[in-house]
Amino acid sequence: MSSGVPRTVKAVDTLELLRLDAEAIECGLNRNHGAGWLVEFADSEAVHYLRPVLVHQAAHHPEFSPHWRCMLLLTMRDGQQVFSLLDVLPASFEYLPETLDAATKSEITHRLEHGGLLTQAQWADLNP
Repeated sequence: MSSGVPRTVKAVDTLELLRLDAEAIECGLNRNHGAGWLVEFADSEAVHYLRPVLVHQAAHHPEFSPHWRCMLLLTMRDGQQVFSLLDVLPASFEYLPETLDAATKSEITHRLEHGGLLTQAQWADLNP
C-alpha cells in the first residue's frame, strides 16, 4: 500500500456512491462501474465502504492525477457483499465524514483483504 493514501475506511450511502462513480466516469478514471450499473444492481438502502489502497496516476488524464484507487465493499440488491474497486479524487474522499470506529474499520479491512468475497464482475456473471 502506498504511504500517500489515508489509512482509513469510510462509509458511504448509495447516493454518495453513485455520485463518486459518476465523478469517476466524468473524469475518465478507471474502475468505474459504467453508467447506470450501480443504480440497477447496488442495494439502494445499504451502506458501502471505501478503503484507499494506492495512489494512481493517469497519464491520459493528468488533470485528475493523482487520485486514489479504493477497495470497495459493495452491498448488492440481493444483500450479498462483493469486492470492487473505484478510483476517487482525493478531495472527494476527504469530503466524506469519518463515522466508523477503529474496530469496524479493522473488520471491513479484513473482509476486503481476506473475506473470500466475490468480485463485482463475478457477481454480475452470476446475476445477468
